[in-house]
Amino acid sequence: MKLEYTFKSKWADFDPNRHMRHSAYNDYAAEARVRFLMENGFDILKLNKMNLGPILFKEETNFLREINLGEDITVTVCLAGMSENGDRFKFQHQIIKPNGVVAAEVIVTGAWLDLAKRKLSVPPSDILEMMDKVDRTSDFVVL
Repeated sequence: MKLEYTFKSKWADFDPNRHMRHSAYNDYAAEARVRFLMENGFDILKLNKMNLGPILFKEETNFLREINLGEDITVTVCLAGMSENGDRFKFQHQIIKPNGVVAAEVIVTGAWLDLAKRKLSVPPSDILEMMDKVDRTSDFVVL
């Protein structure tokens, strides 16, 4: 499943140097992940009922090109890694300019948290099936 989401950059995303602020890239990557979950029936209300939530351990961003104010950007979502039981995951996002040039790459590593026990948890089979449909990176690893 190829996942891409398009956003229009906005005034609040930019700093006084006319650069997209560093954290805006990560915000768009997070929004893409949330939209992916929502499109597959796992909005925040359903996840809360399941006592389950995604958490992040690490977020790494590589900045490659500038994004200009008002440019549409496309954010991809690919699975770069997952543990055998599915409790941990690694996503790779590319932030792409309208001309197809990759402006940034965001890699996040995280896990599923049981919100009641406050411990890592293996997600239910329907979430594992959803994750299995996501395109994998060429360097996908078992975590």
